[in-house]
Amino acid sequence: MNSKKVVFYISSLAKGGAQRVILNLTESLLSKGYRVVLVTTSQVENEYELPQKAKRIISDIQGNEISSGRIRNLRNRFKKLRNIWKKEQPDIIISFIGKNNFMAILTALGLKIPVLVSVRGEPREEYYNGFLRFLARYLFRLAAGIILQTNQSKDFFPKKTLEKAVVLPNPLNPVFLEELSEKPKEKKIVLVGRIDGNKNPKLAVEAFSRIYTNFPEYRMEIWGEGEDFQKVSDFIKELGMEDRIKLCGATNRVKEKLETAELYILPSNTEGMPNSLMEAMALGIAVISTDCPCGGPAELITSGEDGILVPVKDVEAMAKAMEDVLNKREFREQLGINALKIRERLHPDKVNAAWEEYLSSFIR
Repeated sequence: MNSKKVVFYISSLAKGGAQRVILNLTESLLSKGYRVVLVTTSQVENEYELPQKAKRIISDIQGNEISSGRIRNLRNRFKKLRNIWKKEQPDIIISFIGKNNFMAILTALGLKIPVLVSVRGEPREEYYNGFLRFLARYLFRLAAGIILQTNQSKDFFPKKTLEKAVVLPNPLNPVFLEELSEKPKEKKIVLVGRIDGNKNPKLAVEAFSRIYTNFPEYRMEIWGEGEDFQKVSDFIKELGMEDRIKLCGATNRVKEKLETAELYILPSNTEGMPNSLMEAMALGIAVISTDCPCGGPAELITSGEDGILVPVKDVEAMAKAMEDVLNKREFREQLGINALKIRERLHPDKVNAAWEEYLSSFIR
């Protein structure tokens, strides 16, 4: 029985791609006898459910730990996190996203615990100013390893830092590997994701507004929440598309919403390895995605074979691609059939095994 202890460190378990990956890996590691601890900065509403055998620790300062000074609070957060590492004595720490990666490296210095940092999206977006980019490029050299999602994201880092980097894909959620639904397809186009400027649902909305008169039976559903929800709602009204495009809010039943769609669209400006795109492909749905940095969609899609890639922010190209897919039934169905190959490529057993092999290489 494996008794090694693995710690995952992230801001929260709020529903998102990185959190889904952590929980998939947690379930896989627990099944193989590892002890798994999830350290999160905070706990928020509408989080993923924690696997039964996993332990959860909140690392942010609370109550009398909070002082009036910003610097003192930072010191208290640093000290509390370091004390968690000392108490838990994990065999390895895997940190996810942004400033968490810096905190994990610095709080574990001198403790002889290997720290792996994981960059989940476009590094220039995740580290959005000069100071943070400098830290990512050079402080990461103190980590035991660096986990990236795409080969294109390597371009951000200096050669010396890249010596510690590896590209590991996301595993598919096993729910999307079940037998394909026999429900009939509906005349609908679906988007799933956060409603914000980067996910850019307005691109798909505007593109559909240019072609919708040619496809009177089709509707668009947008599932998700975010800071631009009202802006997108207002934009739909400006275009007079309220009867054809519905902002549906958040859902816990993504598979159910996707499986009857004829087309899935990912209109993002940047992405790492988008889980929603993977999941739509695993359901045999024709997909259109922007060919956005840091290259995740391009690593998933061979354009014209198992999906279509269009330039970022290009409304005309998106509209043309939508028109092609909706007009040509055989082409649309063949894209979906070819997309099913992702089930084998990113099968959780295969991907989780690659992650475990990498993690275990740092565990004494």
